[in-house]
Amino acid sequence: MGKISILSWNVNGIRAVHKKGFLEWFKNYKPDILCLQETKATRKQFPNDIKSIDGYNLHISEAVKKGYSGTATYSIIEPSNVEYGFGIEKFDLEGRIIISDYDDFVLFNIYFPNGKMSPDRLQYKMDFYDAFLDYADKLKDKGRNIIICGDVNTAHKEIDLAHPKENSKISGFLPVERAWMDKFFSHGYVDTFREFNKEPEQYTWWSYRTKARERNVGWRLDYFFVNKEFMDQVENSYILYDVMGSDHCPVGIDIKTKE
Repeated sequence: MGKISILSWNVNGIRAVHKKGFLEWFKNYKPDILCLQETKATRKQFPNDIKSIDGYNLHISEAVKKGYSGTATYSIIEPSNVEYGFGIEKFDLEGRIIISDYDDFVLFNIYFPNGKMSPDRLQYKMDFYDAFLDYADKLKDKGRNIIICGDVNTAHKEIDLAHPKENSKISGFLPVERAWMDKFFSHGYVDTFREFNKEPEQYTWWSYRTKARERNVGWRLDYFFVNKEFMDQVENSYILYDVMGSDHCPVGIDIKTKE
C-alpha cells in the first residue's frame, strides 16, 4: 500500500508567487501532485526554473485572455490522459480546467469562476457549476473514482467564513451558490476536509485589505472533494495556513493507493 500527496493552491499569479519563494517551497514540500489555479500566465510566461522541475510532468491550461485565470498541474506520476475542458467552448476558453486520468482516479484541477463582477458572471458561474457536475457525474456513473480540487469560489456553510450574515448577499455566499453545493454533495461527493476537521475558523482565503489574514477574517473557498466510494482511501485532508505568497493558502490531501 502506497501513499500519494496532492496539494492545491490558488497562487494569484504564478509569476508573482515565483518571486516570493515558490520554487523553494515546492522543493521543500515535494508533493506527488501539485494543482495550481489563477496562474495568470501562458506556458511561455512561466519562469524557466519552474517550467521544468526534475521529476515532474507539467500540464498548463491557459486562458485566451492574457493575464487571466489559468491552471497548472505538476505531477510525479504521468497521467494516462489529460483533458483541458468540458468540451464547452465558453468554459474551456478561460483555462480553468485540467482533468488528469491516473487510472486509479481522475483528478479535476479547477479554478471555478467568481460571480462578483456582474449578474452575467454570476450566471456564467452557475452554468459552469452545472457543466462541471454533469461531466463529473458521467465519469462517476462509469465507476471511476474522482478527486476534485481547486478554488470553488463559494463558502458552503456559515462555519466556512468569518462573517456569514454580512456576506449573505455577496457572491461566494449567496443562497443560490450554497444550494448548488448542497446539490453537488447530494450527488454522492464528500467535502474531505470536514471529514477530518469540524472546527470553525478554518479558512483558505483572506482579503488583502484590512489585514484580514493577520486577524483570520477569512473564507474557506478551496476544497478537495471525492466521490463517497473513494473516501476510504483518503488518509487526511488539511489546510496549510502558514504558506504565504498569495491571498489563498494551499490545501492538501493524502490518499492510500492499491500498489
